[in-house]
Amino acid sequence: MKAKYMIIFAIIISLFTSTCNAKEAATLSSLDKIADQALQLTKSGKYEDAKQMLEYFSDQFTKVSFQDKMLSMDDLRVLTVSHNKALEAVTNLSMPDSERINDVMTFRLVMDALHSKYQPLWTEMERSIMTAFNQVQQAAEAGDQESYHYKLNSFLSQYSIIEPSLKVDISPERLQKLDAKITYLDQYRNVSDNTDQINELNLIHNDLQQLFDQMNQDEADPSIWWVIFSTGGIIIFTLSYVGWRKYKGQRMEKQKKERND
Repeated sequence: MKAKYMIIFAIIISLFTSTCNAKEAATLSSLDKIADQALQLTKSGKYEDAKQMLEYFSDQFTKVSFQDKMLSMDDLRVLTVSHNKALEAVTNLSMPDSERINDVMTFRLVMDALHSKYQPLWTEMERSIMTAFNQVQQAAEAGDQESYHYKLNSFLSQYSIIEPSLKVDISPERLQKLDAKITYLDQYRNVSDNTDQINELNLIHNDLQQLFDQMNQDEADPSIWWVIFSTGGIIIFTLSYVGWRKYKGQRMEKQKKERND
């Protein structure tokens, strides 16, 4: 069903988008593909090729995006930081392969968040992130200090991959509140039987889940729905009119033949 809606959106938008907007989408699409290629090369251990791809991205981004002013200053800052970290990752020989992939993946997700209109790639990490946080909660409830540290580090590592993308898709006020809670968890790592601590973990769990639920909803802008319904009405009217004209023509022809007979 979701795929069906996305196809409808793509058709309608392609029909009613101006030439300027089409050019912008194509630009973002080409940059998104370059970012994806850099990630695939990094996963394959081809770090030199990944480095060249990231440098190519930088060159294309400077030539095209700055001229068209497609990004806000905040978006530009997030993308630049994630790109620099990705470039550093593929050139740092002492960095573990897993960390290299995570840094380049972070950049890839940011670029996708800027490019995607609905359901960005970072939402696909919902299962792994929510599972990791569930394990943090379980360790805290069991009072297992060692396990709590380990599980919390695992969660923080995964959350750090999508956190820059959240800056693109989530309102600053909402994200700041969530980040403040997660930062507190990282700084205050003592496990206790305090009910308040368990309640706080439950609140963070709910906040995280709401982020994913919100992005996974098939909610379109009202103006888009208006275009869809308007276009559908035009199509139905046109088909009905053509059908009526055809029926009328056939009926007149039949009557003419009957008179001739």
